[in-house]
Amino acid sequence: MIPPLTITGARLLSLAPCEDHRGAFTETYRSDWLGNFAIAQVNRAERHAGTLTGLHWHKHQADLWHVVNGVARVVLHDLRADSPSSGRTWCYTVRSGADPCCIYIPPGVAHGFAALGEVTLMYFVDRLHDPADEFGVAWDDPEIGADWGLIDPVLSERDKKNPTRRELPPVRVP
Repeated sequence: MIPPLTITGARLLSLAPCEDHRGAFTETYRSDWLGNFAIAQVNRAERHAGTLTGLHWHKHQADLWHVVNGVARVVLHDLRADSPSSGRTWCYTVRSGADPCCIYIPPGVAHGFAALGEVTLMYFVDRLHDPADEFGVAWDDPEIGADWGLIDPVLSERDKKNPTRRELPPVRVP
């Protein structure tokens, strides 16, 4: 069962595969699902089992994630100072075949995922990559309290050095 997504502005979009004797077809994005979300770039991340990516966040960029293959533990944490859900954390294990979905992540919401097996994640963003809009917060911050489902994750050098939430200035998004 999918836990309620209690972070303001974030959305879980359940996908409905259409299957027949040839296989399956699934709509993974429609412009009428998210209103003003316009795709500017599409990225693909392939991660080995035991890898943890995040927590990352942006002031301007929104993401739409789709786990194409594998099992990933997705974590969202609302950093926005003015949000009704500021400080909330949401964790959910996405199984690509069992519960096809997309997760919309608005600016100011930290996001990451743990590969609980081999994982392929497609993510659609509404802005071209901008290094000046790339931020992070510590994946293991006790104030965030994320349950990643991993004991000793493989991390990038960047993610090993991210500050704690308390070390961040108040996050305000335009």
